[in-house]
Amino acid sequence: TFTEMTSIRLKTRKNSFLLFRGELTSISEGWRVLFVFSFHVLVLALNGKIKEVGEKIFASNGKEVDFASALESCEEAGGTLATPMNEEENKAILGIVKQYNRYAYLGIKECQASGQFQCINGMPLNYTKWRKYEPNGKGTEKCVEMYTDGSWNDRKCNLRRLTICEF
Repeated sequence: TFTEMTSIRLKTRKNSFLLFRGELTSISEGWRVLFVFSFHVLVLALNGKIKEVGEKIFASNGKEVDFASALESCEEAGGTLATPMNEEENKAILGIVKQYNRYAYLGIKECQASGQFQCINGMPLNYTKWRKYEPNGKGTEKCVEMYTDGSWNDRKCNLRRLTICEF
């Protein structure tokens, strides 16, 4: 039986595990254990930083990779790339960006229609924080990054950016 004072770390040679709302999910190297007890987040150990906003948890493993690799890492961990849906979530993600002092990919991509962006799950963007004169890639910059001031920029997807996942 786990208690609030229990501290565990599950690790195999290649994978760590994340215990999240009662589910045990294999996650990529660099992550440790996060245990949700009675719907309150107790951090047992996490190799990175986390922020909780409402029902969402944002976390980073500190790795900088291209967009596809960041998305894959988040999905392997049972989440997806961080996608702010309001100012409070944007500020939480910004807190992690500032701690690492690195730009981060967001879970937002350009649609088939040039200059139109949507969440990677296909939902429309109802909240945005574009930097002045952005987006400006006109079909050449399909991904979105967050700057260290919290504003967004459309960017090519092959650059290395901080991985921040949402759960």
